[in-house]
Amino acid sequence: MLTLYGDLYRYRDLFANLFRRDLKAKYKGSVLGVAWSLANPLALMAIYALVFSFLWHVVDLPHYPLYLLSGLAVWIFFSTSLQAGARSLLDNADLIKKTRFPRQLVPLSIVATQLVSFGVMVVGLMVVDAIAIPETRDTVWLAPAIAAAIVVLVGGVALAVASLNVLFRDVEHLLQALLLPWFFLTPIVYSFDLPAFARHPTAVDLVRYGNFVTPPIEALRAVLYEGRLPRLADAIYLVVAAAAALGLGAWVFSRVDDRIPVEL
Repeated sequence: MLTLYGDLYRYRDLFANLFRRDLKAKYKGSVLGVAWSLANPLALMAIYALVFSFLWHVVDLPHYPLYLLSGLAVWIFFSTSLQAGARSLLDNADLIKKTRFPRQLVPLSIVATQLVSFGVMVVGLMVVDAIAIPETRDTVWLAPAIAAAIVVLVGGVALAVASLNVLFRDVEHLLQALLLPWFFLTPIVYSFDLPAFARHPTAVDLVRYGNFVTPPIEALRAVLYEGRLPRLADAIYLVVAAAAALGLGAWVFSRVDDRIPVEL
């Protein structure tokens, strides 16, 4: 596993070239460039705030738009990395067949490309939350460390998904079908602290810890929105899940690596 991820450093020039290529392709012809990374979360924030807070009054939380953004930042990074990463090896078939290089750099460069948008959102939230929610000024500085652990988690999962999709092309379609219900099973537009959830503690624990995206969101939201340290359970879960994702990604990729040129 160390050798597989160590190639990120050993082939850092190649990785940088792949990253620049993917980043240019993503924003090709765009006037605003990376600023567009804020358009999607802001639009979703406005829609969900309008529907769930102002029209239906389902959620009554202070600074609800900022609550939404703290969850959307993680979810958008996670979902776009997995969707783009799933096809990354397939979309680079010509390059992979012609040149011998560590192929894991391809899906990981896709994650790095999505990381630009994630970084912009996290930094923006750190500034806005520190101004709008004074209680967070003592904790927002922890956000980069939590975000780094989330990047590791997403990178490992994306590598596994990209590897499996080479062998089983249904993986990307299954992923697309799962993301929407997965979104609503994740506490992005609602909070587990709402009174309605208090009557079903077992179901809440199942959704909270059975969904590996939930503890990272809760940990980041704690320091960015609530102005407190993350729950110990969420912090431990995030670290363990990130390590497990790295191991899973390396294991799946090592089983598939030799078959990638043939399957493409």
